[in-house]
Amino acid sequence: MFAIVAAVLFGLALLLDLIGESIGFITSGTLMLAGLLFVALHLMPGRGRGRR
Repeated sequence: MFAIVAAVLFGLALLLDLIGESIGFITSGTLMLAGLLFVALHLMPGRGRGRR
């Protein structure tokens, strides 16, 4: 789930960077940092489904 959110954020950041726009105070850099946060959450140990 976190990986999907990260992919969407990276896609939006790329689109905003290519057209040179921003959404209010949200820039492509802000979306990149949010995407990196969700990648880190996705890769976080201890949240696997096989653990009991």
